[in-house]
Amino acid sequence: MLVIVVENVPPRLRGRLAVWLLEVHTGVYVGDFSVKVRDMIWDQVYEGVDDGNAVMAWSTNNESGFDFVTVGPNRRIPIECDGLKLVSFLAQAVDRDE
Repeated sequence: MLVIVVENVPPRLRGRLAVWLLEVHTGVYVGDFSVKVRDMIWDQVYEGVDDGNAVMAWSTNNESGFDFVTVGPNRRIPIECDGLKLVSFLAQAVDRDE
């Protein structure tokens, strides 16, 4: 299983993803492909994300049963801890002009 979630990406990338994957909700694409095709799809996401962001998750044979990669600005940052990939959150910017 392969899942890609995109935010604020150009329409051309959304259309490209729709060629390969099923869009089950706005910006959420699912499918089931080989590693080679998955890497080709991610290359297209990486090249076309512009100012948006994306995450791709897929099932694999590890402790958590899945793996994921991200691209673009996002508060969620993947980190590795004792062989497990987890998500860390960046602090939100606080407006000091009040």
